[in-house]
Amino acid sequence: ERGRGHFRRRAHFRVVPGAAAEAPKNPKNPKKSQKKPKKSRKMAQYKGAASEAGRALQLMKKRERQREHMEQLRQRIQEENIVKSNIDKKFSAHYDAVEAELKSSTVGLVTLNDMKAKQEALVKEREKQLAKREQSRELQLQLERQRERQRKQEAQRKISSLSFSLGHEEEEEEEAEAPEEAPKKRKLGKNPDVDTSFLPDREREEEENRLREELRQEWEAKQEKIKNEEIEITFSYWDGSGHRRTVKMKKG
Repeated sequence: ERGRGHFRRRAHFRVVPGAAAEAPKNPKNPKKSQKKPKKSRKMAQYKGAASEAGRALQLMKKRERQREHMEQLRQRIQEENIVKSNIDKKFSAHYDAVEAELKSSTVGLVTLNDMKAKQEALVKEREKQLAKREQSRELQLQLERQRERQRKQEAQRKISSLSFSLGHEEEEEEEAEAPEEAPKKRKLGKNPDVDTSFLPDREREEEENRLREELRQEWEAKQEKIKNEEIEITFSYWDGSGHRRTVKMKKG
């Protein structure tokens, strides 16, 4: 029969005498009723040589070492940037204060030499103030350490006075016995051959500050002497005939 664009077949049965007729399970398509053994299908896998696996492992280790090296470099750069920023902040604060004081002290037209002289004087004064501040900070630390040492000694003295009454009898027995002298500990001294010029030294700093002060006073005296020197200026003017005159004035 023809139905819906394709042919349908009917299954024909024939009765065989002496044999039981078995109808196919799928009368529409008897071929489908026959079961075929399933074949196991496996995907083909490419197995490379052992050398390629070793090379891949070496590449992975090399990339890991490069990543660690880059991380160390990044951390080192960050630390250097932090140190540089702190140093820049200190110097900027110092020179900002000098610049502000220079602007307040110079009003009107000022010569270049006077401007440089005032700037140098302000820088030296600022350095002196910083040195004095550092010295006062060190003195304050020394006072705090001395107070802490005195407080510890006072506490030790109180403890010893309290324990004296309790152990008075034990001390009398110990005095009867001959005391054994404890071995003296040898103190390590300083090596005079070691270079200690890079270490902070209060006397050296005071000497340096004194020398700076002397140089500053000497420079100011020379500037004052130069300002008081007289110079002769020759000038001329014209009022129908030439006139040449001279005038004397101080350099300052």
